[in-house]
Amino acid sequence: MGSLFRSEEMTLAQLYLQTDAAYSCISQLGELGLVQFCDLNTEVNAFQRKYVSEVRRCDEMERRLRFLLQEIEKYDVTIREPSVVPLAPPPHETIELETKLQELENELKEINANQERLDKNFLEMTEFKYILRETANFFQEAEAARVSGDIGGEDSTLAEAEIGAAHSSPLSFVAGVIRRTKMAAFERVLWRACRGNVFLRYQNIEVPLKDPSTGDDIDKSVFILFFQGKHLKTRVNKICEGFNATVYPCPETTNERREMGSNVSSRLDDLNNVIAQTKDQRQQILIAVANNIAAWKIKIHKMKGIYFTLNLFNVDVTQKCLIGECWCPVNQLDEIQTSLQRGQENAGSTVSPILNQVPTKLQPPTYNKVNKFTSGFQNIVDAYGVASYREVNPTPYTIITFPFLFAVMFGDCGHGLIMFLFALFMVIKEKQLVFLKGGEIFGTFYSGRYIILMMGLFSMYTGLIYNDCYSKAFNIFGSSWHTTSLTSEQILATEKDVALNVDNDFDHHNPYPFGLDPIWQVATNKLTFTNSFKMKLSVVLGVMQMMFGVILGIFNHLHFKRYLNIWTQFIPEVLFLGFIFGYLCFLIFFKWIFVSSSFNADLDGVSGEKQAERVD
Repeated sequence: MGSLFRSEEMTLAQLYLQTDAAYSCISQLGELGLVQFCDLNTEVNAFQRKYVSEVRRCDEMERRLRFLLQEIEKYDVTIREPSVVPLAPPPHETIELETKLQELENELKEINANQERLDKNFLEMTEFKYILRETANFFQEAEAARVSGDIGGEDSTLAEAEIGAAHSSPLSFVAGVIRRTKMAAFERVLWRACRGNVFLRYQNIEVPLKDPSTGDDIDKSVFILFFQGKHLKTRVNKICEGFNATVYPCPETTNERREMGSNVSSRLDDLNNVIAQTKDQRQQILIAVANNIAAWKIKIHKMKGIYFTLNLFNVDVTQKCLIGECWCPVNQLDEIQTSLQRGQENAGSTVSPILNQVPTKLQPPTYNKVNKFTSGFQNIVDAYGVASYREVNPTPYTIITFPFLFAVMFGDCGHGLIMFLFALFMVIKEKQLVFLKGGEIFGTFYSGRYIILMMGLFSMYTGLIYNDCYSKAFNIFGSSWHTTSLTSEQILATEKDVALNVDNDFDHHNPYPFGLDPIWQVATNKLTFTNSFKMKLSVVLGVMQMMFGVILGIFNHLHFKRYLNIWTQFIPEVLFLGFIFGYLCFLIFFKWIFVSSSFNADLDGVSGEKQAERVD
C-alpha cells in the first residue's frame, strides 16, 4: 500500500556526466520521467549559460515548424500522426533536421513568391482581357451608330473618338479597371476636377477577381475615359493613381485590339498551366512535410527540453564534466542508473555517469506514481491542491467517491449506459485515438476516459436504485403496492386522485426487492418524495465524505509525529463536524425510521386538543 497510500519517498542525488555523453543521458532520463533537476546556475543570466546557442537553434526550428504548419493548414493537407512516439534525435541528426527544415522553408517561400507573381500576372492579364473586350464593344456600338446615321448622345462621343483615333485627332482615351466600390466617387471627382470635360463610360466585371496578396474575391469595373489635351491627360492619370485604378495601354485601332486580345488569351492559357504546375509542386512538398511534421515537432520539443535541462548543470573547470543535482524516488534509483548506463552506451562514452545520494534537510517535492487509470483522478486531486511530501494521497479513495457522488446526482441508468459505452470505446481504442486531433473538447474527454467510464458505471447503479431510465421506471419484480380497502383497478378507474392512509390502507409485508417501487411513477407526489429522498441522501453521503477526509488527517499527524495537532486540530474538527452536520444526519435517519403517518396524526391530535383548550 506504501506508494499508493502516500507519495513516493524522494532523495536528493548529485549527478556527474561527461560532456559528450550528457545529451544522451538526459534524453534517457527524460524518457523515464522520474527525475526533477535543480537549477545550480540561479545567479547566471539565461543568455550566458553553456547551451544557450542550442536552445536558440531549437527556437529557430520551432519557428520554421510553425511556418510549415501554417502552410499545411492553409492548403488543407492532412497531417499523419506517428504510430510510435519518436525519441530525441542524437546531435548529428539535429544538424540534418535543421538543414532540412531550412531548405523546406526556403523552397516553400520561393514557391509562394512565384505563385504570388503568377497570380498577379494572371490578374493583370484577366483585367486586360476584359478591357479589350469592353473597349471593343464600346467602339463597335459607336461605329454601328455612326454608320446608321443615328448619332447622338454618348454614341456621338464614341464615334468622334473612333474617328479622331483614325485621323490622329487630339481627342484621346484611357482604359483601366477600378474597384466597384470606388466607382461612384471616382466619377464625381473626375467631373469636378475636369469640369465636365471628360466623358466616362464603365461596365462592371461580372466574375469576381482574386486578389493575389490576400486571396480574397474583389469586384471591379472596366472604365474608358475620353478627353482632349495633354493637360487633362495629366490630371486624369493623377486621379486614376489616387484611386488605385490600374490603367492599361489599349490599342486605338480595331485590328490591333483584336490581335492583342488573341495574344492575351494565349498568355492566360500559359499562365494557367504554370500556376497549376506550381500548385502541384507545392502540394507534393506539403504532403511530404505533413507525413513527418508531427514526429519533427516531438523531436524538437525533446531536444529543447534536453538543452534546457543541461543549462541547469554546473560546468567543471576542465569543461569535460557536468555536475547537477536532482530529486529521485528512492525505490527507483536502479532504473535511473540503468537509464544513465544506456545513455552512456548510446553516446559511445567510456566514462560512466556517477549518481550519488546527498543528505539534505530541504523539503523534497511531492511525487505520486500514477498510471493511465489513476492519472485522471490524480489531476482532479491536484487541481484542488497538491499534498505535501509524504502526506496521505486521497486519489485511491477519489477513484470511488468522485464518480459515485456524481452518480448520486445523475442517477439515470439509461444515460449512464451511454456514458459507459462511450468511455469504453475510448478505452478499447485508446492507442488509435492517442494521436487524433479532435480539438480541446475531445482531448478533455480522452484524458478523462476512465473517469467517464466509472461515472457511467456508477450512474447505472444509482439509476437502478432510483428506478429511473430516461425518466421511465422498470417494473422488473412487479409492484409491491397493495391496499386493503381498494383494489388497484378501482383506484385506476377513478378520475380523481385518491388519498390513502399508509398505516391503514397499505400492506407492509412485501416491500419492493430493489430500489424504488415503480408505482411512484403515477403518484402525484412523486417529485416531492424523490427530491426529498435524493437531497437527504446526498447530504448524508457528503457529510460522510467530509468526515472521512478529516479522519485521513490523523494518519498524517501520526506519520509526522505531530501529536499536538491531534488535540488542537483533529479532535476539534471532528467535534465541530459531528455536532453540526452529524446531528443533521441523525435527524434524517430518525425521521426515516420513526416518523410515520400515525406519528403525524398523533401530533395533529395533540395540536388540535391544544387549540380546543384555547377556544374553551
